[in-house]
Amino acid sequence: MQNIGERLEEARKSKGISIREAAEATKVRGDYLHKFESNQFDLNLPDIYVRGFLRNYATYLGLSAEKIIADYRSLGHGNPQPKISDRETYGRLDLTLGKAKETALDPTDEGKETEDGVKSNPATFKPLAEGLPYIDKAIVVKGLLVLAIVAALVSLIIFIVGLFGNSDETTEPVGSTTDSAVTSTVPQVVVHALDNVRIKMVDEASGAELFQGDLTRGDNRSFPKSSSMLLTADPIQNVEIEMNDQRYPTGLTGRDRIRIQ
Repeated sequence: MQNIGERLEEARKSKGISIREAAEATKVRGDYLHKFESNQFDLNLPDIYVRGFLRNYATYLGLSAEKIIADYRSLGHGNPQPKISDRETYGRLDLTLGKAKETALDPTDEGKETEDGVKSNPATFKPLAEGLPYIDKAIVVKGLLVLAIVAALVSLIIFIVGLFGNSDETTEPVGSTTDSAVTSTVPQVVVHALDNVRIKMVDEASGAELFQGDLTRGDNRSFPKSSSMLLTADPIQNVEIEMNDQRYPTGLTGRDRIRIQ
């Protein structure tokens, strides 16, 4: 019996498609597709990404995505958990790379649309659970570390100036240094255009529209991160989201919308 990789490779070659062509069509990196065809699934990514990429590739080659994912799980990958119902289901971009607790989707709901038209895509997103808002612990720790360093520098400056009898002159530079360091910790969301695309960014908490317009290939647009932001893009596969110096594909195609928290 053929394994997953052999079925993928045979289907691709029977259609006369190269790895490069498949990567361009599915928006999945070529080295990932090579690993899939070698029956290797360790991509150093959360399992929800791997399943989404594998599903997209199988569908593109005309294979049964459900059968491929079932065989993938039989190898011990991706243990599904019970579906969490939510009054309002949006895609949520997992930007913590496994540090936050993941909530897996029910296999029967993967790729379906919610009532408001936002897709729940298992490749890169997970449904939001009701309760307290999500807080990125990494940002909190980084902020505390910066404040501790600033406090140490302030103490050192006061001590040195005091040795020369000019402690009164330290008031303005000390305040300036502190303000600059604190401001630098404000996180940013950057939208990168892989090709020509039209985007709209909205601050969901306030309802304010932050930007709406076209980006050409190679352009990017930065936004101060809020507790909840909605990004609409057409086509959405032409954008990648950057946070904390990490870039993430959306895993979606066509005109679509995602929530960033």
